[in-house]
Amino acid sequence: MSIRQPATPSRSTRLLGLGHYRPETVVTNEDLIARGVDTNDEWIRTRVGITERRFAAEGETIVDMAQAAAQNALDASELTTADIDLVLVATCTMPTPVPAAAPQLAWRLGIDAPGAFDINSGCSGFMYALSTASALVQNGSARNALVVASERFSGWLDFQDRSTCIILGDGAGAAVVGPSDDVAMGPIVWGSDGEQFDAVAIDEQTNHFRQEGQAVYRWATSRMAPVALEACERAGVKPDELAAFVPHQANLRIIEAIAKRLGAAHAVIARDIVTSGNTSAATIPLALSRLVEAGEIPSGSPVLLLGFGSGLAYAGQVVLTP
Repeated sequence: MSIRQPATPSRSTRLLGLGHYRPETVVTNEDLIARGVDTNDEWIRTRVGITERRFAAEGETIVDMAQAAAQNALDASELTTADIDLVLVATCTMPTPVPAAAPQLAWRLGIDAPGAFDINSGCSGFMYALSTASALVQNGSARNALVVASERFSGWLDFQDRSTCIILGDGAGAAVVGPSDDVAMGPIVWGSDGEQFDAVAIDEQTNHFRQEGQAVYRWATSRMAPVALEACERAGVKPDELAAFVPHQANLRIIEAIAKRLGAAHAVIARDIVTSGNTSAATIPLALSRLVEAGEIPSGSPVLLLGFGSGLAYAGQVVLTP
């Protein structure tokens, strides 16, 4: 007995459009000090490189932010909602595990009966969702996919813990993935270090975000450069051919350490962390969309994306910009 497969030609995928959303409320380092956080501006800048981050307004939800970013990506792709039949949302900050964000988002956008589900892989969530969407478009299970990462960390912060509350922010980023005659998305290189699964977590007793900062720093700065280099090698792109490097915006010191080991001499290095903070799964699409919107990366340019964080899960991939 055999099972019939979709009669689709072998095809590749590409990013068709990008979009992002940052909440209106800007929270500076001085604003955190005014809230009673025991810190100062120099301490924050020196350790994580952040000058400000965005917090969602009261009542502004993950789905609200996802909708704004998704609509921007759809507009950029020049597709309509009728062209989308798969919606994925990467998030780890939904207030409850059920219902998922993706079906709500699809309904709000007016996308009729798509496949819709959430992916929770923390800071590498967008990369996992992007690769899943690409595979489903490639094998004919979907025509075009909308991939959104949206996080609202402001509701999970302990403002008495200066090591974590200074880092995190809220925001969303999105991408539309569709078929392509040319290869525009390289193979993903992914994995996890489950032995350290609880190094980044939500505390079960307090519902506050916590992390073992030094352990995560050592892991990221020692383990992620080889992943980035392997992603380049598997895509057939040399580091010095990259137009941009867009890693997870965890900490400016981590970003610069990985970039130095990567040796991408001509690449724009995303430093969105400075004014957006760490928005977990949303950092990569948010930073990439802002760079493209600003004209810092030409269309069709090779960009290395690198997600890493809670789990500890990671993923790297080279893609061409829309």
